[in-house]
Amino acid sequence: MPKPKSVIRDYFEQALITVIMALFGMTFVLQAVEVPTGSMQNTINIGDHAFVNKFIFGRRTAWLGPLQPAREIRRGDVIVFKLPSDPKINYVKRVIGLPGDTVQVRDTHVFVNGQELSEQHVTVDLTGDYYLRSELRETKTDPAPPDATHKVFYESRAHSSASQARIEHTAKFAVREPYTVPPDSYFVMGDSRDNSEDSRFWGTVPRSNVIAHALYVHWSYNRNDPANHHYGFALLDALLNTHWSRTGAPIK
Repeated sequence: MPKPKSVIRDYFEQALITVIMALFGMTFVLQAVEVPTGSMQNTINIGDHAFVNKFIFGRRTAWLGPLQPAREIRRGDVIVFKLPSDPKINYVKRVIGLPGDTVQVRDTHVFVNGQELSEQHVTVDLTGDYYLRSELRETKTDPAPPDATHKVFYESRAHSSASQARIEHTAKFAVREPYTVPPDSYFVMGDSRDNSEDSRFWGTVPRSNVIAHALYVHWSYNRNDPANHHYGFALLDALLNTHWSRTGAPIK
């Protein structure tokens, strides 16, 4: 008869299994990502920590096939990817153009294959220290088109001549004329359209650079906002200035 395991050994084995499963999950399925910039505001705010699914865009294998919970990348997906010019940097953007699509951006209007993309437009305040704010102040929300699936955020056109000029003069793709997305690549844009370095400036994202699909926010604290440093103790500041209302917010 085998000798019964000690309580300590039993707990150790359970803890080891838990750690292994957690590491497996973080490596192959879920990963926590912090968003430090405002290019996706107000869909994803500065300081949001999001869970992302690393498995859903995996390639299907012949022997598992339909059993795999994987799918192709779709227009409108918010994805995490390695920046083509520097793979050590991870970016988060929204997919606008799929392989073979033609994309053209005319000020606040985006056209895919000659048809205007259905997006709900929100006007925001991009004055002062907006680049430090966790969330942009919304001043006007246009009615949502019937088939719109997401919101995009623009500065008031009455105050955005500098933003328009910057984009017009420095963007290389899809602004002056329609751009065709290459095979196995994706045209991506930030939801904060006047404050996003994206495919308009550096081109498309190869399929091999895509890491994950953004799911939801599990914690939100903007450590770069000076207003969040009242007490001089990082843990206390984080606890008292966490945006609890963002916890569980879906990213869509």
